[in-house]
Amino acid sequence: MNNLYSRTSPDWVSPPGETILDIIEDKGWSQVELSKRLGYTEKHVSQLITGKASITNDTASKLANTLGSTEGFWLKREAIYRERVATLESMKKCKEWVSWLDIIPVKELMQTGAITKQMIIEKNKPNIVFDCLRFFSIASPKEWTTNYANLQVSFKRSREDQSDVGAITSWLRLGERELESRPKLTKYNKDKLISELPNIRALAGSDLDDFGNKLIKILNGCGVAIIFVRSIPRAHVSGVARWITPNQPVIQMSLYGKSHDKFWFTLFHEIAHIILHANTKEDKKAVFLDDPMNSKSLDPKEIEADQWASNMLIPSEELKYLPSLKSKKLVLEFAEKIKIHPGIVVGRLQHDGLIEPSWMNDLKVKIDFVE
Repeated sequence: MNNLYSRTSPDWVSPPGETILDIIEDKGWSQVELSKRLGYTEKHVSQLITGKASITNDTASKLANTLGSTEGFWLKREAIYRERVATLESMKKCKEWVSWLDIIPVKELMQTGAITKQMIIEKNKPNIVFDCLRFFSIASPKEWTTNYANLQVSFKRSREDQSDVGAITSWLRLGERELESRPKLTKYNKDKLISELPNIRALAGSDLDDFGNKLIKILNGCGVAIIFVRSIPRAHVSGVARWITPNQPVIQMSLYGKSHDKFWFTLFHEIAHIILHANTKEDKKAVFLDDPMNSKSLDPKEIEADQWASNMLIPSEELKYLPSLKSKKLVLEFAEKIKIHPGIVVGRLQHDGLIEPSWMNDLKVKIDFVE
């Protein structure tokens, strides 16, 4: 990412008027003489020299005829000056906004490459503010509050500690940026998504090396975007279901350190929100922040999504066999029978307290295909 200003760039700016003064001094002209030759008032020439008046196309032509060089030279000199003035003004504003950085997970965003990596010291903070503004695509921290911080009124949290708005919104924005770089999807088709559920579930028992791309293809074909973004620690979010537009649902998941069972439970939990909890325009304003494996939410929608996801992975008619699965052999046979990965069965047994958390973890597989 290119910064607006370099740490080595000067904090002063030279107007084109200084070049004009140098030339008329060499010629031995006064400003009065110059005004007569340009056909401008003395006041206007004074404003040109101080930078209060801009060099227009007409002025550039007159300066070229009177002082030499070309129209392009004078227009470029003006453009560089105005750009530098704007840069210094932005620097001044960014210096006033450095306290905003206390809210934003700056170190984590640097680690992802979303903003330029640099030392977080006082002289660099205006540059960091600018990078963060560019990252969020906003004009000032005020717009961040309007467009992102105020988004928390739509948050449906599954954990009480999902309260770091800076971390959560930064993680969501990382997903938005990824989505912006992708081709536009077709309109969401609920019936098609429901019809594809068996194929999605089949991936839960497939080759772990290639299921990610297959999953993306299936969901994209239903008009559902799925994005994988490494977690930001203070966000405490494993997955999110939200609607970017009334016709564009998005599932965003963090995979770092996730095991197979947690991944698939979280995925189906988010799919449940899209299928079950988006029946009205008001419903589609919700942003479901989920960490379903660690959820203590009493929200009926979260409970419903948990149950729906559980039944998708292990059908309710098969639950009666779970208490008897006390060995790896039995777990493997049961997983083969219901066509699911054995790690998912182990995760369910541990979650339900049917086996100790330390048992059979070698049947679980870690997932991490985020670059």
